[in-house]
Amino acid sequence: MTSHHQPPRIAVFPGSFDPITVGHEAIIRRALHLFDKVIVAIGHNTAKKTLFPLERRMEWVKFALQDKSDVVEVQSFTGLTIDFCRKVNAQFILRGLRNSTDFEFEYSAGQVNRQIGGIETVLMLTDPQYTHISSSIVRDIFLYGGEFESLIPKGIHLTTDEP
Repeated sequence: MTSHHQPPRIAVFPGSFDPITVGHEAIIRRALHLFDKVIVAIGHNTAKKTLFPLERRMEWVKFALQDKSDVVEVQSFTGLTIDFCRKVNAQFILRGLRNSTDFEFEYSAGQVNRQIGGIETVLMLTDPQYTHISSSIVRDIFLYGGEFESLIPKGIHLTTDEP
């Protein structure tokens, strides 16, 4: 896909991934048809409380996509997504859309990121079977002891303990 003259097409997929869901995983795998590399950028925001420790969240993403480790990278970042994009030479921000509420938010964010950072946002529609799944729903089910295994990538065992 990459010629000698073109830089690799790198997309950043930012989020808290608290935890990664099957919806996230599907978006990343589908995006690999569009990009040479996808960097899953796990935001580390001290003001925003996460349920699972950052190291765990990074491990889980790496585990879920281990078969694609040549084209999927996992990194953590603080600050603005566009600053992180510049740091890793990414030209695109990848986001998944579940519904019109997601669209409203991503539309505004995408306009700003293009205006102030020159970074294009690529929005991918979530697979219909995953539109109801979100990290916050998984967290709620986990906290109340319900069955959440079908909502997260196979082989991931949720725990709030530090690794």
